[in-house]
Amino acid sequence: MARVIFYEDRNFMGRSYECSSDFSDMSPYLSRCHSCRVESGCWMVYDHPNFMGNQYFIRRGEYPDYMNMWGWGNNWIRSCRMIPMYRGPYRMKIYERDNFMGQMTELSDDCDSVMDRYRWSSGSHSCHVMDGHWLMYEHPHYRGRMWYFRPGEYRSFRDYGNMNFMSMRRIMDSWY
Repeated sequence: MARVIFYEDRNFMGRSYECSSDFSDMSPYLSRCHSCRVESGCWMVYDHPNFMGNQYFIRRGEYPDYMNMWGWGNNWIRSCRMIPMYRGPYRMKIYERDNFMGQMTELSDDCDSVMDRYRWSSGSHSCHVMDGHWLMYEHPHYRGRMWYFRPGEYRSFRDYGNMNFMSMRRIMDSWY
């Protein structure tokens, strides 16, 4: 079972709240959240309620001062989503343009640079995740802001800040 403990202050100090499933709004339980300890599982944490805003992937380990680590400034964790463990094939179709248009390729493994591998000058603008859970990054080599994608169709990345994604990584069961 997945488990994460959130703390109001840095270095695991202050009031805490333990979570083992999706949590859409921490404000009734914590006035702020500046550190966390992941006991088990993989999670996406968000700086706004209802799984909105900047997001960051966390897995087993300690995060004593994530604000400095992730460059969030004055924001703190406000919601979190548990990423279920997945064992099976990974498949995702990425498209050069919105609405599944333009060149298409199917991925079954990580891609550290869409530009280098497929010669697409502007990355991917839409995708269809058929199997597995994926992290997509705004820059090549898994850098910059990231987003979590579970199975489903994503017609336009405008919903994600008008992003085009330059690298993709599978969330592997070995990370749990």
